[in-house]
Amino acid sequence: MKIAMIGQDIPVLLPTLLTDLLFAGKEGNAEIAAEEGNPAMREVLQGYGDAVIRHAGIGGKLVVSGDRKEVLSGADCVIYAGDPQAASRFFMDRNALGSDDEDNPGLTDQARVNGGIGGLMHALRAGQAVLRLCDDMAEACPETLVINLGQPMARTCAMFLDRGFRCLGLGRTPMKGANGAETYGKRLQIKPENLRVTTAGLPGFAFLTEIRDGKADLMPKLKKAAERGELGSLSQRWLGWWDAIPAGDVTDHAEFLPAQPDYIPEEKPEFGESVERRKERILYMNTVREQGAEAREGAMAQLLLLSKAPPIRPMRLALAVLRKETAEIPAVTRRNGKEMPQLPEDAVIETPLRLQEGREVPAGIRIPEALADVMTEIDETNRLAAKAAEGDGSALRECVETDPALGGLDRLYCMDVVKALMELHELGGDREEAPGEN
Repeated sequence: MKIAMIGQDIPVLLPTLLTDLLFAGKEGNAEIAAEEGNPAMREVLQGYGDAVIRHAGIGGKLVVSGDRKEVLSGADCVIYAGDPQAASRFFMDRNALGSDDEDNPGLTDQARVNGGIGGLMHALRAGQAVLRLCDDMAEACPETLVINLGQPMARTCAMFLDRGFRCLGLGRTPMKGANGAETYGKRLQIKPENLRVTTAGLPGFAFLTEIRDGKADLMPKLKKAAERGELGSLSQRWLGWWDAIPAGDVTDHAEFLPAQPDYIPEEKPEFGESVERRKERILYMNTVREQGAEAREGAMAQLLLLSKAPPIRPMRLALAVLRKETAEIPAVTRRNGKEMPQLPEDAVIETPLRLQEGREVPAGIRIPEALADVMTEIDETNRLAAKAAEGDGSALRECVETDPALGGLDRLYCMDVVKALMELHELGGDREEAPGEN
């Protein structure tokens, strides 16, 4: 089994990737290949990985290389953790969308990370990296499984799917956060071992379909709390609209909807690892590399690395699929099929992935009809944005014309703004019209 790792966030994820592969997964015959362009960082990652593999004592091999062809060649699975969205690009968008005129603030509300005009620009930038990777995989490992961690999640997954790859995604989990399923469980005083939760929807736009304390259904109790405004004004409003409770960060949900008076997009969202956190991580990795993962100092450094790792566990998902296991993994992005019958079969959804000896078993999850209608609109926008990133000019225009996040705005003006931003970021300007387009 060969697993290739691509993207600037791989060093951050490497501790959990190796732990899940070697210690939890006991996969000693794996070859792990990671792409890293910086020679000094290659040395750090290689030494760190070798120390962890030595400590596991069951075999395995890590190769850290700047040669993408070497990394990808013959890979059974590619874990992609790249995102070309930089803070500088986001702020360029925000400045261009804003205005100093108090009576005309411009479109500052559309400076979003994954939805609206900002989300479309994010998808166009992501497309440049994803499509290059698709070309490379088509040559080096055409049958590979892709585990995508790149944002915008629905749109980058759609790009991989459009290019014919089997793709599963893991984004910001709806289990965590102030409105996460686990937080709801604590609010309802459900013991973690008794918490039974199902979330369903789209990446960044998922809702609870059940929450139980063992067999007891606590959804009515949670809805009453939402009605009283105890879960926040957005949750209260959406319950009235759709009879549903959001799961995860509600600011993610709001990005895909028209401007709302009590929603303010993040002014300084985080993109990637901070400089301080990066220095700290390198220090810990070098400690493991020099002291060994079994030594006291090395073991402590390894624990600190694991404690600061993101909650997503892509290696567990990869092993479950590649080893044809029977498992249930929460919040996996993929093509719908028959999982959510109210949405199109080619929709890009996020629900628990149920595997029976490696084969997906659709659950047929149903949601309120009004919510299904909204999700269908957002999914269509996501897939149009992906096609726009692939160079389809008609899809770009249709995306702007149909995006529910632009509700109430002049769509022709929004299209002019998008074109101006594309020129600002040198994203191709006016793309060629698709055949048959006026």
